[in-house]
Amino acid sequence: MKKLITSLCIALMAMGAEAQDFDQYFEDNTLRIDYILGGDSAHQYIQMEQLYKQPRWAGRRKRLAETYLLGNAQINVFDHATGKLIYVHTFSTLFQEWLNETEATKMSRAFEAAYNIPFPKQPVDIRVTLTDNHNKVCASMTHHVDPKDILIRPIGENGIPHKYIVKSGDIDTCVDLAIVAEGYTQDQMDKFYKDCERAADALFSHEPFKSMKNRFNVVAVASPSVESGPSEPGRGIWHNTGLSAHYDTFYSDRYLTTSKVHRLFDILSGVPFEHIIVLINTPRYGGGGIYNQWMCSSSDHATFKQVLVHEFGHSYAGLADEYNYGDNHVEWYPADTEPWEPNITTLKDFSKKWADLIPAGTPIPTTRNTPGQQNQRPANTQRGGTREDLNKKTQIVGVFEGAGYMANGAYRPAELCRMNVNEVEDFCPVCTRAIIGITDFYTGTEK
Repeated sequence: MKKLITSLCIALMAMGAEAQDFDQYFEDNTLRIDYILGGDSAHQYIQMEQLYKQPRWAGRRKRLAETYLLGNAQINVFDHATGKLIYVHTFSTLFQEWLNETEATKMSRAFEAAYNIPFPKQPVDIRVTLTDNHNKVCASMTHHVDPKDILIRPIGENGIPHKYIVKSGDIDTCVDLAIVAEGYTQDQMDKFYKDCERAADALFSHEPFKSMKNRFNVVAVASPSVESGPSEPGRGIWHNTGLSAHYDTFYSDRYLTTSKVHRLFDILSGVPFEHIIVLINTPRYGGGGIYNQWMCSSSDHATFKQVLVHEFGHSYAGLADEYNYGDNHVEWYPADTEPWEPNITTLKDFSKKWADLIPAGTPIPTTRNTPGQQNQRPANTQRGGTREDLNKKTQIVGVFEGAGYMANGAYRPAELCRMNVNEVEDFCPVCTRAIIGITDFYTGTEK
């Protein structure tokens, strides 16, 4: 009993230290930082554009200086007086994805980015770094922030209506997810709220989200557009919408995104949030997800639920695509580097991935018994078995070649998974563990 009491006291002291660290360095407000990221495949740069102060802080209050996933970029916040690292935020960007495109070898472009950190009580130094696919820093900048700076613009409620679809608790204890309307006119907001309910139902019908629903808040933000539906450049259609979302991103007809990140954060002013779903009013297939930035999804395609959950896997848990395009025209994942994404490997440092989940005697790489699926095309249920058979295959862990858009040299944990094809409902055990782990991280749950 004495040992138990001692253990409990140590745990309580640790929890108290975590809370003390937050209260020591931060106040219950948000510092929003707008950046411009730019360059080409050879040279990249980072510029700070504007600072904003918003009420309340919706992010984590524990494990503040931990790095859970590397991402393709990091924000490190240091106490100016002592140099102590007091907060870390990792993320990826559409800009870094564009750097893999041929266009990046021919011209320079600029992309918007915006991030929230807890508002510091004392001056801080903020270092932002971008890394390449070898996990090497390719751009870095450090800027000083004095919380008393008169040019930090205070912002709050902007008049855009919002309401909670799921309210499980206070923003201090839950993951706060905002769903933003795009391509919905003012007269279509009833449809938007119903679509948000469908989106929440889709997300929380899948494990492990289903079992963790009580750790999420979901708020619907009814931002109106002048015209209905996104732009479709490939069809010559250009619409006036709040976020200028469009298909044909990087000339891929189904890649539906927005580059108006600063406007997106303006729309969310006054709304406590950590993660963003941009719900786009269209029946056409499309979407995309960027880790710790946003995910976009069409609202009315037949595969709406499957696509939304898949893309949320990207933006929320940093999960990689587990399908391939049949060739390695772009070396997304070099053989000399272990990917930071938890559900793919190059076998460079596989012991840090899912080696502990593989049954004894399983060969590495693992022989694939089901025909490989490329580009998320429909699974062949005639050759691969019934839908039930396909879902069972998601639970068999191995090391299957073909992942991260690459047919060779990159490996996934299961033959089939929610991050591979639309025809299976389940996440594989590796993705499931990753989602649970990052939810624990976001909510400050002890390891």
